Amino acid sequence: MAAETVIDERGDSLVGEDPRSPRSIEPDQVPHMAPVQLGSITVPTPVVLSPMAGVTNWPFRVICEEYGPDGLYVAEMITARALVARNPKALRLCHFAPSEKIRSLQLYGVNPSITEQAAKIVVDEGMADHVDLNFGCPVPKVTRRGGGSALPWKTDIFTELISRVVKVCDAASIPVTAKIRVGIDHNHETFLEAGHIAQEEGCKAVTLHARTTAEYYGGHSDWSRIGELKASLDIPVFGNGDIWGAEDALAMVRQTGCDGVAVGRGCQGRPWLFANIKNAFEGNPERINPNLGEVCRIIRRHAELLTEFYEGDERMAVHDLRKHIAWYLKGFPVGGSTRKAFMECENMADLEREMGNLDPSIEYPPRVIDKPRGRVRFAKKVHLPYGWLDARTTTHEERETLFGDDPMDASY
Repeated sequence: MAAETVIDERGDSLVGEDPRSPRSIEPDQVPHMAPVQLGSITVPTPVVLSPMAGVTNWPFRVICEEYGPDGLYVAEMITARALVARNPKALRLCHFAPSEKIRSLQLYGVNPSITEQAAKIVVDEGMADHVDLNFGCPVPKVTRRGGGSALPWKTDIFTELISRVVKVCDAASIPVTAKIRVGIDHNHETFLEAGHIAQEEGCKAVTLHARTTAEYYGGHSDWSRIGELKASLDIPVFGNGDIWGAEDALAMVRQTGCDGVAVGRGCQGRPWLFANIKNAFEGNPERINPNLGEVCRIIRRHAELLTEFYEGDERMAVHDLRKHIAWYLKGFPVGGSTRKAFMECENMADLEREMGNLDPSIEYPPRVIDKPRGRVRFAKKVHLPYGWLDARTTTHEERETLFGDDPMDASY
């Protein structure tokens, strides 16, 4: 296995004023959100469900889309190598529900050739209407292989990978977009350069998660960087990071001028957030904060859709649902023993039994409305391939090390 470069978080100050502070928000008015054109695809309301591993399979996407506007609801990240190897899980994750208006799929790869092959499968088999490329993932198992948010540092691989995928997808009129971060850390920022490369190589839009890899999901994302990227590019820019409620979405657009917003962890356990954002952009003050009975109805529907996703296997469906239940019940006074019982459910009957023990009249807890959720921990270091930061381009030997044993796992 390749050696690792470890970068401390020096220079990545994560303590400071929240850029969403009311002091930095301009006078209250609803920003105009024009439809965004991605090649041949029109996104009527530019609100995006960000792809999240283990979360945004089609059952969850369907629920979010039922609440929300006509936006982009992106499938969870598909590993290019796994798709090329016809891994069953990868193929399952490429499925879309008939109700989904735009079939939006995200690919992750390091090797441009393998990622190109994966894109060709998507095109040849008519799997998607839109392809997003992942250059934003900060997790060590991805960055230590040179992938995700580490890849834009190597401009040659980054450029080649985008170019190859765009060429394949353009032939089928499938727009390609890219998701990036600010950089590896604040001493190795890449977002402006990466945005220009993506634009020049034919990407139709860029989404910026306004944190560095070193910042991981900690602190507050710096929305000013989204504004910088928007001012620098001609293609649409979507802003991502710390949209926990509809007012955050409004504030991001006001402050940055971005063309749209991408919602990730904020919708975990609250797919109705998309309804609230839809209302906000329409100037409608109504906000949904469901009582426990309504939340249980959503849980039940989610379980039914997951059972269909897993081809009738209730056990797999309920196991997949467990993390969602923890998010759905966040803040409700249901007790530790009840939460534990939900985590031990094995089928729909178990799930129904536990939901039957809940008081449906309990109101949604005010203390968690529009508050952060999901992973908020700080990254103490960034793992990279040996010598990754020594140069902005790769040598032949480095490519052999990266691609020789095919670092992208074909399994899940």
